[in-house]
Amino acid sequence: MENNDIEAAIQYAKKYLEDLLSFFGLNTDVYATTEDNEVIELNIPSTHMNGFLIGLHGDTMRSMQFLVSSALKNQNFAFSRVNVDVADYKKQHAERLAETAEEWIKRVKDGGEPYELKPMNAADRRTVHRVASDAGLVSESVGEGRDRHIVLKLAEE
Repeated sequence: MENNDIEAAIQYAKKYLEDLLSFFGLNTDVYATTEDNEVIELNIPSTHMNGFLIGLHGDTMRSMQFLVSSALKNQNFAFSRVNVDVADYKKQHAERLAETAEEWIKRVKDGGEPYELKPMNAADRRTVHRVASDAGLVSESVGEGRDRHIVLKLAEE
């Protein structure tokens, strides 16, 4: 029996993450909300453990995200897409990436040639696609798995 209650899913995810954090001796209140009733947003406030909780390139954050999502699926919640952020790390990362994408876009507009970006994760690709679209450029994801990357090019006239 699938549970379609988004509020119950949010509360379960919040408590699960808070319980997980308590194993590391961090008793904190996780801010939980939803975006478009699709993705459960879990924000861990800034603490002395930020570096540990974020991990190298956000690996620990992604692992916590996977654990919470798996727990929701195991409890038969219809909502299992989760985004975990620590001290707005992902938000700030996305803002920095958007600024860098502006430079890549200027390069394509000035030179007229397509520009291949280095491989990046899905969240970063979404950010670049959004910025490119807002600037009137075409962005295309190519490649598979860890080699998946974006090619920026001028829109066809």
